Parts: sequence; C-alpha cells; structure tokens
Amino acid sequence: MRVRAIIKRIVQQFLRDKRSIALMMVAPLLVMTLLWLVLDLEQYDPAIAVTDVPVQMQDLLEEQDATVEEMSSAEAEEALQDKTVDAHLIWDQDQVKLTLEGSDPTASSAVQQVLNQASKQMNPNTLNMEVNFLHGSTDLNLFDNIGPVLIGFFVFFFVFIIGGVSFLRERTQGTLERILATPLRRWEIVIGYLSGFGIFIILQSIIIATFSIYVLDIYMEGAFWSVLVITFLLAIAALSLATLLSAFAKNEFQMFQFIPVVIVPQVFFSGIFHIESVGWLEAIGKIMPLTYGADALKEIMIRGQELSAVLVDVWVLIGFSLAFILLNILALKQHRKL
Repeated sequence: MRVRAIIKRIVQQFLRDKRSIALMMVAPLLVMTLLWLVLDLEQYDPAIAVTDVPVQMQDLLEEQDATVEEMSSAEAEEALQDKTVDAHLIWDQDQVKLTLEGSDPTASSAVQQVLNQASKQMNPNTLNMEVNFLHGSTDLNLFDNIGPVLIGFFVFFFVFIIGGVSFLRERTQGTLERILATPLRRWEIVIGYLSGFGIFIILQSIIIATFSIYVLDIYMEGAFWSVLVITFLLAIAALSLATLLSAFAKNEFQMFQFIPVVIVPQVFFSGIFHIESVGWLEAIGKIMPLTYGADALKEIMIRGQELSAVLVDVWVLIGFSLAFILLNILALKQHRKL
C-alpha cells in the first residue's frame, strides 16, 4: 500500500507538470529527427572551377557528381574567396595545378577524391598535380575545422545554463521581488543583471578562447581580439535568452528542460554538418544565434578574415541580444507594471 501511494503521488505530480510530459515525449523525437536529417544527407558534392581543362576531364568530373564551372583564373580566384567553389583546377600542358579553398577538410577531401577517380579513368598514369591551399593546409584536421564551432557552442551553452539558473534563483528566492519593489524601472533591472553577469562573461570568453587556441593549438589565422569580440557577443545573446526563458520556469529542473529544445538543435545548424543541399533545413539555422557566431569564428580563425569581413554576423548577434533584452523587459510585466 505504501509503495502504491508513492507511485500514485509521482504519477499525479507528472500529470500536473504538462511541460515535463511534453519534454519526455517530444524532445527525444526532435533530437532524433535532427540527427536523421543531417546524418542521412547525401555525400558532399564539391564545386570545382576549371581553367583550360580538357572537355573529357570535365565530363569525368561531372560523372563523379562534382559541379564544374569554367572560369578565368581571376574569376576562379574571386569565387574561391567568396566560397562559391571549393577548388580551382588549371590544366597547363602536362602540369595540373589545383588550388583548394581549404577551410573545410570535408570539401577538400571530396575534391581530391573526385579528381583521383576522374584522372584514373582519363589516364592510367598519375597526373603531375601541384596542390595549393588558399586557406588552411594539409595539416588542417577535423578538430581544427570544428574547433571554432566548439568554442562558440561551449561559451553559449555554459552562459545559458549558469545565467538562466542564477536569474531563476533571484526570482524564486524573492530577491527579484524585493528589487521590483524599489523605484527601479524594468529596463534598469535587466541591464543591471546583464552587466553584472557580463563581467564574468568576459573572463569566461578569454579563458575558453585562450585555452582552445594556445593550449589545444586549434588552427588560428586571424586576430585573437576578433575571436574575443565574437565569443562575447555570443555570450551576451545566450545570457539574454537564458534570463528570458527563466521567467517561464518554476524551478531549476524546468530550466534544464530548455536545453534539448533551445541548445541542442543549434549544434546541427552551426556548420559542423553540411546542410546546404537542403534549403529549408539551412533556413532553420538562420533563426539561431550560434549559426552566426560559429560562421564568424570560422571566418576569423580558419580563413584569417578581419572583423570587418563578418559584420553581418556581428550585427545579427547584436540584433538577437537586443530582441531578447526587449522581451526580458516585457516579461517582467508579470511581476510589476512600471
């Protein structure tokens, strides 16, 4: 009877918590669906710019599912810089020159694979190929490629958790209510909390970026201060989002429930997986802050770009933060109208 009473109490507790039930039933399906979508994508088909390449070779490359575009050397160089092609192939008599964009090992490997297959069919003898890299090098491995994404993710993830739980405690322990009883306005409270946490955010960003680049030796071509700017903007976006969502959580467990719904999906759209071939899937990533933070970090760390080259990502991250801050101010209306 006593065991039955415990079982009954737990069942009734879960039935009253509709959010927990929905999370248990829906969140695993969401994550599994995302895994299925990104892991079930077809093999990456590279885009190759060609200059003076024999038609037979072009046909063989296309048979290997590569996208072949005939361009001048100047056009190909610009396309490589814009990342619209993965490689540039020049056929100069018996000398073949290949320039790889190089920032993505998956794309570089796909280019070399289709070239090897095509050259074997065209000529049994191995072609005398000179391989150069626009960015990166032959030493650029998978960890170097996803390293910038991991830096952005861990900054975003831990700021979200710590910031959300800390702000939730401020509310559940009554501290927020006492502050709301003062003449302070809602925007002053939100800015005050974000600024206070911002001190520790700056320290966290410096520690994570420094350790990853100088201790783990992740590939780094750009300026270190540019990396810090992006990680700080990511952290501000994570903190403002966490404080917003904490207003809808009654306890720490409910705060953690947001992780599989808000945090985990962003990993799949942050550049670790190639989803360009599925337009609607790529569009989902456009509404996620980590997409822009990871893109900016890869541009700076792998392609050596200046901060001015990723201004779109910078402004989008600022826009996310401002939107979340505004929603934070509006969310405080449920506690007090000012």
